Amino acid sequence: MESKELLEKLEEKNQKAMEGGGPDRIKKQHDSGKLTARERIDKLLDEGTFVELDRFKVHRCTDFGMENKKILGDGVVTGYGLLHGRQVFVFAQDFTAHGGSLSLAHAEKICKILQHAMRVGAPVIGLNDSGGARIQEGVMSLAGYGDIFLLNVLASGVIPQISAIMGPSAGGAVYSPALTDWVFMVENTSYMFITGPEVVKSVTREDVTMEELGGAMAHSSKSGVAHFPCPNDETCIEKIRELMSFLPQNNMEDPPRRSTNDDPMRREESICKIVPSDPNKPYDIRDVITTCLDDNYFFEVHEHWAPSIVVGFGRFDGMPVGIVANQPAAMAGVLDINASNKSARFVRFCDCFNIPLVIFEDVPGFMPGTHQEHGGIIKHGAKLIYAFAEATVPRVTVITRKAYGGAYIVMSSKHLRGDIIMAYPNAEIAVMGADGAVNIICRSQIKKADDPETERRRLIEDYRDKFSNPYNAAEHGYIDEVIDPADTRPKIIQALRMLSNKRDTNPPKKHGNIPL
Repeated sequence: MESKELLEKLEEKNQKAMEGGGPDRIKKQHDSGKLTARERIDKLLDEGTFVELDRFKVHRCTDFGMENKKILGDGVVTGYGLLHGRQVFVFAQDFTAHGGSLSLAHAEKICKILQHAMRVGAPVIGLNDSGGARIQEGVMSLAGYGDIFLLNVLASGVIPQISAIMGPSAGGAVYSPALTDWVFMVENTSYMFITGPEVVKSVTREDVTMEELGGAMAHSSKSGVAHFPCPNDETCIEKIRELMSFLPQNNMEDPPRRSTNDDPMRREESICKIVPSDPNKPYDIRDVITTCLDDNYFFEVHEHWAPSIVVGFGRFDGMPVGIVANQPAAMAGVLDINASNKSARFVRFCDCFNIPLVIFEDVPGFMPGTHQEHGGIIKHGAKLIYAFAEATVPRVTVITRKAYGGAYIVMSSKHLRGDIIMAYPNAEIAVMGADGAVNIICRSQIKKADDPETERRRLIEDYRDKFSNPYNAAEHGYIDEVIDPADTRPKIIQALRMLSNKRDTNPPKKHGNIPL
């Protein structure tokens, strides 16, 4: 065959592969408010950098007439390219081809991408839009899922793994995204569930829509499975690109610095007005966080789930950091089951990938009640203890107001290897608040007093004089420095600079047994 004919044949096959399931199905994809797999990749990666692999791969199924239904690429586009000028690997399921369903060949393409990414130390981004396992292949499609799950686990903590749910994801298909580090979902066009509404209705008699059962907001606000709900495909892709700007390529690298004109020694007198001296008065901790960060920019994670704790990314002097902060504006900043899980997972991610942690602490304790106790608050709270105690990255804690009881210990205290602990002058570090403490330890004294209420108020004031300040803890070395709130930003940056070459290790072991 002449070279011209060979090139023409190559061009013909390339064109056929680019068409996916064909013009009609592409139109249907667009009509449903979704981009195609290739359009998503083009928007995700730096222009002109995508290199496709396995473009001509097809399934090997011969049952149910499938030998006559082969589409080049087999329902998934895979390859590599640049994002912010850095190497990433990507796969995008193509709903126009076999409904994006997973065959063994489809799974092999994804596995190849994961293996390449682990070998070269680069993140993997999966754009999921699939009808699930390809039923015609039976156990082979299930084997494909198992192969992917194994690689997700082996890659965990080695390279960042990001999943975007941009269409259906049901049954076994949900577990690969759940094993990855970050899950994005598109509102109204994506959903995740183990069993669909019809099965739920037949088994439990519940009448529920797909959106209510497994839509973006359901998983972002109720289950905590999704970290970022997005209104459309374009916004989802923009958010992925923004997240990637904070992350290193792998567990052996530091996160990428970004130049800033924001003065590292900038003082902010407004913080004194943001944080009330009254320990019972709420305020939004995000106002403190954003005021301190470079360019006042905070990239929040899991915004709609477990609102009593705030986590996310920002930069100090150009260096990415993970932020963990109690939120007095929601349930007084108490630690409950969901808040413990949310923050523990975030801390462990940052520790995996060498991202320093900055903690803003204002916590009254753990949430009381039978619902929390029977739901396992002891076990779930222990996850956060475990995460902070295990972490070896630089850690700076700022106690803005309350630090009561076990929650004080949990929030990256000195006792859990916290590096630098700072406190505002109005910080309270005690077993509990003054009212509760006096009611317990001075009960008999109050009863014997001629005027019990006056005596109670006097004892509360005495207790506050002793514990409603950070100096008792500072005398024991548990607080490194009491600072002017206006100096929060420069003090954190000075501490992070000092800790930049920190080296710490844990005892040799196969792995620990975190209380799951």
